[in-house]
Amino acid sequence: MFTTGTLTAFGLYMVRTSAMVLASPALGSAHNFAAAKVGLIAILSLVFYLSTGFPLVEDVGAVEFAALAMRELLIGFALAMVLQLAMMVVRISGDLIGNEMGLTMAGVADPVTGVSTPLVAQMYEGLFLIGLFAIDGHHVLLRGLFDSFDRAPVGQVELSAALGENMVRLFSEMFRAGLVFAAPTMVFLTLVSLLIGLIGRAVPQVHVMELGFSLRVIGALVAMYTFAPLLGPAMGRLYEQIEAATKQVLLVVEG
Repeated sequence: MFTTGTLTAFGLYMVRTSAMVLASPALGSAHNFAAAKVGLIAILSLVFYLSTGFPLVEDVGAVEFAALAMRELLIGFALAMVLQLAMMVVRISGDLIGNEMGLTMAGVADPVTGVSTPLVAQMYEGLFLIGLFAIDGHHVLLRGLFDSFDRAPVGQVELSAALGENMVRLFSEMFRAGLVFAAPTMVFLTLVSLLIGLIGRAVPQVHVMELGFSLRVIGALVAMYTFAPLLGPAMGRLYEQIEAATKQVLLVVEG
């Protein structure tokens, strides 16, 4: 028998699940069918509620339900932001390399962010997502969502103020990881730029802009091929950071 408390609690489960799924690049990508995302949200919410849920005892008004729903949105977005930040690491690396190569004009609009993304960043993002699904990294996100209902049950308005501080710290760590991720190729391209400058000074008759574009593209392709074996360990560390960051978010939400 469905009661008002049961429907209210299940609705809050759907709010948190919807926020996490829709904000996650792997699960809520714009390339996925809308019906598939709605079905995934409904199935996950039902499974999670049957596993850990319980009806709310008191009747909840519209204003109180809005406050409870806002809390669930914040928790869901915080869990999805972990993967968003990891994707940002790969995107920053690809953007740095693509801009240094001069391929910015060849970028197309990314349907996830709505901004122009260099082709190198798109390639790295594709490799990152393939590796994420290959090692069942999406299971880490789903387990984190499931554990969040146990650590931070629905029906409460309180939310730790440390959540925002934790997300800012994760953002800075991921940004630094993005610079390290692209460092080998960027160092090589910097040396190519210095070589182009020396050629321009030594041989003024050479068209530096035309020569520089060709050398940058060739140098970047050589560097990406040379340092390709380093992508596996680098992405492996990112996957480990995703799991560790998810646990940190759960600790903050619980505390």
